[in-house]
Amino acid sequence: MSVSRKTIGLGMGIAAALWLAVAYALAPWAWRHYEHQRGLADRPMITTTRLGIPGDALNVGLEGDEADVICAMRAAGWNAADPVTLRSSARIVGDVLARRAYPTAPVSDLLYQGRRQDLAFQKPSGVSPSRRHHVRFWKALEKGDDGAPVWLGAATYDTSVGLSHYTGQVTHHIAPDIDAERDWLASDLARSGHVAATYTVSGVGPTLFARNGGGDRYFTDGDALIGVLAENCQLHQGEPVAPPDNPPHIDLQSAIIHALGGW
Repeated sequence: MSVSRKTIGLGMGIAAALWLAVAYALAPWAWRHYEHQRGLADRPMITTTRLGIPGDALNVGLEGDEADVICAMRAAGWNAADPVTLRSSARIVGDVLARRAYPTAPVSDLLYQGRRQDLAFQKPSGVSPSRRHHVRFWKALEKGDDGAPVWLGAATYDTSVGLSHYTGQVTHHIAPDIDAERDWLASDLARSGHVAATYTVSGVGPTLFARNGGGDRYFTDGDALIGVLAENCQLHQGEPVAPPDNPPHIDLQSAIIHALGGW
């Protein structure tokens, strides 16, 4: 028996309504959660290079004054990076080739909303500066919902020195699992005793096949982990207040991203 045009039209209407509901209501709700800082909700969560190429994703953050950020990072074993100059650039090249330590090696500039990073830190991993943990921070909010400045950061792990896939310039290549570096920095800060609480905000969203400014692939569950710092460089008494549990669909989404990203 043939299907009437009325039935076909009804079916197409139902399908269209379902698509609209999923695409414009369910999917955005599933991707965004725990917006603890209203001032960040509509901000981009990715950096760019000076050429306008998408750079590293913002995956970490800190809440506190600049002096407290510097204090906490030092206590966590991270060194402030030297400025990029001809001298520091020549030194890092020489130290990579000679496998000499350079614990304050410079970090190249990335831009967030047109501004280079306000602070940059690194933590050596081995002797040569070719392998290191590093993070750049930008002051995103002068005063967040809690009344303190909010800093957004991009944390990645450098695995080697090589040539950019896009420009051919000398650069560091990064490990693809940027969530692992986010969690590494968070654990270092927690052990320092300067973090009073942590919470999660939405970052770039679940991502499997993104490329940074050097053309290196990365994947992420899309969240940024924010640490609330104790004031005046004081140690926090007790364990940091952990973020609330994720809804089940967020945990499932994260597990799928990391299972696929490791292939």
